[in-house]
Amino acid sequence: MPDTPADFKAFRAMSAHLGQDPLRVQGPGGNTSIKQGGVLWIKASGTELAEAETREIFVAVDRAAALAEAQGLAGDGSCKATVIDKALTLRPSIETTFHAALDWAVVAHTHSVATLTHAITHEGRTAAKDKLAGLPAAFVPYAKPGLPLTQAIMARTTPATQVFVLENHGLIICAANVDATTTLMEEVEARLALPARPVVPDLPDTAPPEGFVWAAESWIARDPRAAALARAGSYYPDHVVFLGPALPLGDHDGQPPAILIEGTGIALRGRATASQRAMLRCLSDVLARLPADWTLEPIGAEAETALLDWDAEKYRQALAARS
Repeated sequence: MPDTPADFKAFRAMSAHLGQDPLRVQGPGGNTSIKQGGVLWIKASGTELAEAETREIFVAVDRAAALAEAQGLAGDGSCKATVIDKALTLRPSIETTFHAALDWAVVAHTHSVATLTHAITHEGRTAAKDKLAGLPAAFVPYAKPGLPLTQAIMARTTPATQVFVLENHGLIICAANVDATTTLMEEVEARLALPARPVVPDLPDTAPPEGFVWAAESWIARDPRAAALARAGSYYPDHVVFLGPALPLGDHDGQPPAILIEGTGIALRGRATASQRAMLRCLSDVLARLPADWTLEPIGAEAETALLDWDAEKYRQALAARS
């Protein structure tokens, strides 16, 4: 195995800090990487950044080989073949290709609530461009995670670009070292911060459907606008992966992790995973910060189907279900 970078301890601490903040990362979402020479250390698919200091969640890959996959010159874009230690069973993140392609030592990708709230609306993206003026930022249209997203990012980057706002997806910050990455991320978060309006957290006083419990996010079902948005579509990939398309109004085939009962509450299946619970909280955090005059834009049925039928996401779901 290759030696880890000199600042690997600081890198792990930064990663854990991001993963432990639900306003930055939810469950197994997000990923971070650090480069040293020809080696790229990247979070493994399905692991959680929150555990970066307590578990071995990073996989060493051959950066040149990963870059070749990013450029479509080799492999299938999964970067599974680029793992240096062939005995490892963990896979590198499905987004390893853009980490390899971005020519910065440290890359941090989060599903920041502040960024998401801007990135899922036309008005928000326009506002974000104004708020981030003066920073080396690029705005990337929605693309399926993995190689399509990498290609969309590379089409809009320059050697100076360090901030990427990903439409209906999240945020990427790049810098020369851990401290610079953290400083730039805090600057972006401060500029994009939106106040959360007060919500009533009371749980319904009626019994939930059999096999369910009332979720702390039940306020969504009692707020007409929030309820309409929650059932209208999915706004970012991890919602689709862990909760399914939108929030259904009823149970079907015993599958939906959560159902929205309008005017009453959100019923969460008793066996819901930690990842599913985290994504329900994310939806609540986003909707609580959404300005009244911003119009949400779902990713659409075609994009949802592409995520649900993807083996890479089925693998991540399976790992998350064990936690």
